[in-house]
Amino acid sequence: MQQSVIALLAILTIIWSPFAWAAGPYHVRFPSTATGVDPQAVTVVGAIQRYVIKKGEDLLEVARKFGLGYNDIGVLYRHWDPFLPPPGAEVSIPTMWIVPNPRGRQLIVNTGEMRLYYYTNNASQVYTFPIGMGVLDFKTPAGTFRVVEKKVDPAWHIPKSLQAKYGMAVMPSGPDNPLGEYKLTLSWGDYGIHGTHMPWGVGRLVSHGCTRMYPEHIKKLFPLVPVGASVEYIYEPAKIGFRQGRIYLSVHDDVYMKIRSMLLHVLNLIEERGLAEQVDMRRVLQAVEEENGVPLEVTKDRR
Repeated sequence: MQQSVIALLAILTIIWSPFAWAAGPYHVRFPSTATGVDPQAVTVVGAIQRYVIKKGEDLLEVARKFGLGYNDIGVLYRHWDPFLPPPGAEVSIPTMWIVPNPRGRQLIVNTGEMRLYYYTNNASQVYTFPIGMGVLDFKTPAGTFRVVEKKVDPAWHIPKSLQAKYGMAVMPSGPDNPLGEYKLTLSWGDYGIHGTHMPWGVGRLVSHGCTRMYPEHIKKLFPLVPVGASVEYIYEPAKIGFRQGRIYLSVHDDVYMKIRSMLLHVLNLIEERGLAEQVDMRRVLQAVEEENGVPLEVTKDRR
C-alpha cells in the first residue's frame, strides 16, 4: 500500500508541477555498442505532462512556464492562434527528449531541434534548455568550438551591416541589449550563447547566428560551464533513443531545409544502428509524418 501511494504521488507531481522536468539534471547512460539495443542505455529523459490553459494565457507563456521553446508547443497546436488558445483546454506538454551522444563534448547544441545539452559527471548527467537561433539568411552553423570567455552584462559589438540601423558600433549592457545579462563567448568570431531581452524569441529563428536562451536558463547554465569547455553544434532533426530496452524516435521540422527526404534520412539512421528488424515501421512512419519532435516509442512488439 505504501509503495502504491508513493507511486501515485510521483505521477501527480509529474502532472501538476508547473516546473517538473524543466531542465534537469537527468541521469543518462549511452549505449555500449554502436548497433542494436543496449538494455542498460538511458537516452530518453523526462515525461509528457498535461496542463489546462488558463483564461488570458497564451502558448508562449505556457512554453516558458515549462522551460520549453515556443516551437515545442506551437508545433503540436498549429491550428490554434498562439495568442488566443481556448481557455480550459487540456494540452500535452512535451517535456521529454532524446539526448544526443556528446562524444566527449561538454556542450551539444542541436539546431535541428533548437535545443542545448550540457553534460556533467563524465556525461552521466545532462541539463537541457531550448534556444533561439539564426534566421534563414544567417543560419547558425554546425562545427566544433570552445568557450573562450564568460561575460556578465556583455556589450554587443554590432555587425557592420546593422550599425546604421542602431546608430552605433557597440551597444552597452542594458535593457535594450539583445545579449541579455550573460554570455558564453565561443571560438567563433564574437558569436556565443547568451540571454535575450526578447524571451519570446526562444524556440524561433530570430538571431544573426548566435544562440539565445531564456534569461532564467542562461543564469542557471552560466556558472556551470567552465572557460575552455568544448562545444559542438550539430544539425540533427531526427534522433533515436533508448529507455528500459525500448526504442524511441523523435522527428522535428527540418527548419533549415537541409534534408532532401526525411523518411529516407530516418530509415538510414535506423539501418546504421542495426535496428531495422526491431522497429515497428508503422510507428516510424507516424513519427516522420507528424514531425512534432515528441519521442515516440517505435519498438516492434514480439508476439
